[in-house]
This record gives sequence, structure tokens and C-alpha cells, in this order.
Amino acid sequence: MRILVTGGAGFIGSHTVVELVNAGYEPIIIDNFSNSDRSALDGLRQILNRDVIFYQGDCNDPETLNAIFEKESLGGVIHFAAHKAVGESVAKPLMYYRNNLDSTILLLETMQRYGVSNLVFSSSCTVYGQPEQLPVTEATPRLPAQSPYGNTKTICEDIIRDTVRSGAAMKAIALRYFNPIGAHPSGLIGELPLGVPSNLVPFITQTAAGLREKVTVFGNDYDTPDGTCIRDYIHVVDLAKAHVQALRLLDSQEENSYYDIFNVGTGQGNTVLELIKTFEEVNQLKLNYSIGPRRPGDVEKIYAQVDKVNNVMGWRAEKSLADGLRDAWRWEQNLHLKNSTVSG
Repeated sequence: MRILVTGGAGFIGSHTVVELVNAGYEPIIIDNFSNSDRSALDGLRQILNRDVIFYQGDCNDPETLNAIFEKESLGGVIHFAAHKAVGESVAKPLMYYRNNLDSTILLLETMQRYGVSNLVFSSSCTVYGQPEQLPVTEATPRLPAQSPYGNTKTICEDIIRDTVRSGAAMKAIALRYFNPIGAHPSGLIGELPLGVPSNLVPFITQTAAGLREKVTVFGNDYDTPDGTCIRDYIHVVDLAKAHVQALRLLDSQEENSYYDIFNVGTGQGNTVLELIKTFEEVNQLKLNYSIGPRRPGDVEKIYAQVDKVNNVMGWRAEKSLADGLRDAWRWEQNLHLKNSTVSG
């Protein structure tokens, strides 16, 4: 079965492409490299020992989408492509709403036009805001988003849900990710932020590699064991495998219309300082970090309740925090070595 992977050259998308191939699917990537790099395709080629079908294009371009759907006889879509930096979304809300909402609407329209019914949507635990009770379940109320980025995820979920409720021949699952970390164990693909990283782990690995002076921990006076924020850190390979399981669940549904949501996390939280100390331990190095003031908009603590994804989808996280931080550092070292070779 051919599966269109929008944003398939990105961090989570590229790892999902690997797991799709491992599961017997044929991924088709579309990416415009607005938040990814062409080198991911080289990494995929080395891991898979083959090329992956690739289209360079924008999911907001109807002609590009029509051409792909016309040619590829798709059996489903995994929709990653979106602007995703929280801070940038606050500064440029219209850009985020235009890109993230329009691309989802156009994709749904194109899927309906070509009779492609299965959709896995990349959502986020940001839809829960700062929850009143932990862990969060799929029944936990969504709270007003802390950023335009988070709000686009909430709105896109609603757009997909309402499309299914309209009676359209559409089967869709929204996966609410918690905090993806790590890299492929080969070190050939991983998180590759353009410019200054907005996520913690690539900032840590770049600091350890000497590319950044230090890591700033934003606040140590929260109501947590060590005063720093708590997150549910999930290995990107585990997360990628969840998309394969979601496709299988969609395939098993006999109804023409189906919509469901799943939390995808480990089910436990770790503080920022726990993450830093684990990184130091597993990689046997000392990280330069300091405590700074709280950062506006940061959620104090959030982690998933994962019974539903375990029981209904048959998926569970297998890799540890240590695995993720070891793999992330291996990826950073490979990047550093490759860049040194190129510059040398």
C-alpha cells in the first residue's frame, strides 16, 4: 500500500518512513524543505538501501497534490507537514494559521476527490494546555492553546473530526504526541533544526558539541521534585511505529466513517534536570547549563496516560529516556563529523 507522508523529510516524518518500509508499506514523501533538509533523503537511502519516492513541493499547492494523487494510487496519508515553532507562531500567527489550516483543508479535499480515506494526523499534547489533573487521558478537556501553533492543532483536529461526522468516506486518527526525542540508532537521521533549536534535546546536543555556549533551564521554582518542568519524553522511533499501528487500525475499520484520538507517550514524566543528568550519565560528559527565569507560556508539567493506545492500537513505548539521549548524541556526533569533513 502506498502512503503519502507529508513533511516526510522532517524529524518525525523521516523516522516514520523507515518504519513504514519495515512494515511493508511504500512511503511517498512530499516536502518543501521549509523546516527540513535534503540530507534526510541521503540518510534514508543509507538506512533502507534504496531510494524513497520523493516529490519536492508544498502541501498548499493544489496542482502538486493533484499530480501526486493522480499518479501514485495512494492507500492513505500521514500528515506531518506544518509550521511548528511555538515562539515563531506567537510572532507570526497569520503565517501559522494560513499554512497549517489551509494545507490540512486542501489535503482533505484532495483525498475525497481521489477516494483516499485513511488519514493519520500529527497532533500534539499542546491541545491540553496546562491540565488540571495528571496524567492526561484522551478524555481530558482541551484547554485554550498557549500559542497559535497549539491552536492550529486544535482547529485541525476539529476540521478532520467534522469532515468525518459529515458522513464523508473518511477514516482518521489524530495522534497527540508528547515530547519526541532521540534519533535512528544508526545515527543517519535525526532532529535537524534550522537555526537556533527551539526544542531542548537538540540544544543540549549542540551545546555538548561546542556549537552553543550553554543550555539555559527556564525556571527551577515550579511545583515539581526539583523545581524544573516535567515532560513525557518519547523516543522518535517508538513514535514512528505508532503511525504504522494507526494505519493498521484504520485498515481494520469496517465502517466508512471513523475518527479517534490517541495519546502517544511513555506514560511517565521526567524533569528537565533529570533529562540533563541522564544525558551526562549515558554519554559520559559534562554539560554546561545554568538556571534562568521562567519562560512565558511554558506548561509546568504534563505526561500521558497511555492505556488507550496500548489496548486499542496495540502499541507501547519500548525505548527509555537513556536510549533517546544516547541516540540523539550519536546523531549529533555524526553531524559534527560530516560537517568537519565537508569544511575540511
